[in-house]
Amino acid sequence: MTDPRPAAASAMPPARGGRLDPRGLAFVNPQGGLDRAAHLRGDAEALAAFRADPQSRVIGLWRGRPLFDAQGLHLLPCADPVLAGIDGLELFVGLADGRAIFARDLSAFEPEGERPDGAAFFDPSEQRHPDLPEGVVFAELRGRMGLLTPAEAEIAATARAMLEWHRSHSFCSFCGAASVPEQSGWQRRCPDCERPHFPRTDPVVIMLITRGNEVLLGRGPHWPETMYSALAGFMEPGETFEAAVRREVFEEAGVHVGPVRFVASQPWPFPASLMLGCHGIATSSEITIDPVEIADARWISRERLLGVLAGRDPEISPPRAGAIAGWLMREWLADRLD
Repeated sequence: MTDPRPAAASAMPPARGGRLDPRGLAFVNPQGGLDRAAHLRGDAEALAAFRADPQSRVIGLWRGRPLFDAQGLHLLPCADPVLAGIDGLELFVGLADGRAIFARDLSAFEPEGERPDGAAFFDPSEQRHPDLPEGVVFAELRGRMGLLTPAEAEIAATARAMLEWHRSHSFCSFCGAASVPEQSGWQRRCPDCERPHFPRTDPVVIMLITRGNEVLLGRGPHWPETMYSALAGFMEPGETFEAAVRREVFEEAGVHVGPVRFVASQPWPFPASLMLGCHGIATSSEITIDPVEIADARWISRERLLGVLAGRDPEISPPRAGAIAGWLMREWLADRLD
C-alpha cells in the first residue's frame, strides 16, 4: 500500500514524564560493560595469551542457542574438554570484567533427544551435552533474555549475531568464492578477489503509534492468536527513520502518522537487527490492514493496555519480557513518551 500524500513533518513535542527507564530492555547495557577491544583482533600473540589464561571464558552456541545454567549464561573455560571435542569457528568477543571472552560455534555437536522445530514461532526445547553438568543446556535466547544481566545479554547478543553472520555469509558476494574469517572473526576475506566483508546489522523501525488515549497494536500473520505488538518493519535504502515509520504504518494498517520521535535502540540478534524504537502520533484512526503484512490491527485504550501488561486481558497476551515493544508500552503508560 502506497500513501499518495506526503506525510506531515511536524516535530514531536518533548517528553513530559521524565527520564526514560532502560531497565527491562534486553541486550542494552547502560554501563557499556563489554570492551570490544578492536585493536586486539589482529594481535595473534595477545589472543594466544588470553586463550591460555584460566580466567578467560567462552560462550558456546549450538545453532544460535547459547549455553545456560540456572543462574544465566554458562561460560566455559578455554581449556574445557567439550570445546576441544567439537570443531567450530571461534571469535574474540572482547573484554568483560577484566577477562577475555570468546565465542565458539558448537553446531557440529549432535545432541540426543528433541531437536528444534524450525517451523515453530518459538521452540522451547533444550539440548544437553553429556559432558556438561546437569542443568546446563542449549536454549533459545529469546526465551531467557529477560533473565540475563545486562553484561551477559550484551555478550550473548554479540556472539549470536556474529556467529549467525558467519553461517549465512560464507561466500563472497562479489565473485561467489568461499571466503575465510579474519580479524578474530570480525571480518571475512575472499581469497580469489581479495574483497573484505564485514558483519552487517539491519536497521528496523519499531513504533508505538498513539492517538489520544489509544495505542495501535498489530498481529503478524504467523503469530499466536493472542500475540499483539507494536508495528515494525525494515528500513529501506535512502530512508530516514521518520519516513520508514510513516511508510510502514500506512502500508500495514492504513493509518497516517504525523510527528515521529526516536526513543531508544535495542540490538536484536535474530539474526542481526538493530531495533530503532520510535513514538509516532497518528493523524487518522481508520484501520485498513494489508493481510500479507499483518493478520490484524486494533486500537486499544490506555486502561486496557494496563490489563494486557498485567496478563489480565482475555484476547491479548502480555509482550515478551525484554523486548523493546513491551518497553515502549510501559514507558508510554508512565507518561515518558508523550
